[in-house]
Amino acid sequence: MMFASDDDSQYPTQPSETDEAEETKSTGRWFAVQVASGCEKRVKATLEQRIQTLDMGDRIFQVEIPQAAAFKIRKDGSRQQTDEKIFPGYVLVQMDMDDESWQVVKNTPHVINFVGAEQKRRYGRGRGHVKPMPLSYSEVQRIFRQRDEAEPVAKTYLTPGEKIEVVSGPFKDFDGEVIEVSPERSKLKALLSIFGRDTPVELEFNQVRKLS
Repeated sequence: MMFASDDDSQYPTQPSETDEAEETKSTGRWFAVQVASGCEKRVKATLEQRIQTLDMGDRIFQVEIPQAAAFKIRKDGSRQQTDEKIFPGYVLVQMDMDDESWQVVKNTPHVINFVGAEQKRRYGRGRGHVKPMPLSYSEVQRIFRQRDEAEPVAKTYLTPGEKIEVVSGPFKDFDGEVIEVSPERSKLKALLSIFGRDTPVELEFNQVRKLS
């Protein structure tokens, strides 16, 4: 399968003059590739194997899943280090785009398509093809800066409506019900019965445990 094209400029292999002024000396351009949900790691591993098997290392250079540091709060309140995908459902590929390298990526199992501009069919009806568009230098910088500089995000198994016990802090040994969860702040709000009245209290994830 080949790209349909009206001219010889189908493949965005050369950066614009503006991009050339900004680009580093790294080889290739970065493209975003949409993949099946939950298959990011599988696509990365398979594509890297295909690159080696098909001897495409001179045209497809890197496959990345942008991730930021995160941690899960276990039921006992302890932390487990993990990673959080910044763009679930996408991988980034640094490559020189031509028909052969396009096919290697596009035909990888669980790959849906490149992110780009949809080109209309010249004849007949139906959807055309997607012309892959490289990410700009500023987009690439922003994505990897977000990966490198993001504060660790807390993930919790708790959801609103669940019963919890406070295990540390000034409200230790109080029971309550979760009413709001804020993962970006590593905190939640719970209704605690204080002096016989339900009172909303903000707590850290590691200050509570779920009641069975």
